Amino acid sequence: MWREFIELLLISGDTALNLFVSLTLSVLISLGIALLYRNTHRGLNYEHSFLNTLVLLAPIVTLVMLYIRGDLVLSLGLVGSLSIIRFRTPIKDTRDMIYIFWAIAVGLGCGTNNWTLVIISSLFLAIVVSLLYIYEYVRPRHADFVLVISGDSYFLPTEAANIIKKYTLMARVRSHEIQENNWEVIFELRFSHTQEKESAELIKEIKALDGVVKVSLLAPQLALPI
Repeated sequence: MWREFIELLLISGDTALNLFVSLTLSVLISLGIALLYRNTHRGLNYEHSFLNTLVLLAPIVTLVMLYIRGDLVLSLGLVGSLSIIRFRTPIKDTRDMIYIFWAIAVGLGCGTNNWTLVIISSLFLAIVVSLLYIYEYVRPRHADFVLVISGDSYFLPTEAANIIKKYTLMARVRSHEIQENNWEVIFELRFSHTQEKESAELIKEIKALDGVVKVSLLAPQLALPI
């Protein structure tokens, strides 16, 4: 009995080497993916725990592939067990989903001993991501903002509109509210990248108008900056 148990624990040298190389390679590549994500990330929805997820996801998938490789019964059992698990963590950014698929693909490749293919494809994807980040391919040609102007004396839509036209590509009134002694106007503005740098001057000129109490320039985008 004990002899059979010990024989079950022992693995051949080739299997041990295969296991070591597959897990080590998946960890190293997933570390590179996590570093690339950290250095090229833009936006406010950055989470440190997501880096740990990227690093651990590839070796876990590799280990699963080593378990079920060539065994149909184990693969069907794995699908059945995974169907019980429910993942409720929302993906806030579509780019995060791309990195997750990338880590899974690395794990699948390492688990099936496609080491050369995994290395070459990961280097290629890293170059593509770096070029997109350097040349700001996803950066929009303009920036949209919301301007809120409030005051406590007579209403000044014309004076404010004339100032806004000097600094923006497009401006339109979203809403305006007038009470007895107060008023508020909300504009939708569109800046070019050069005009966006002059937004402080826009706020100063409008704030200098008689009757203006408060000026707020808001960016409605969820992920800032891009």
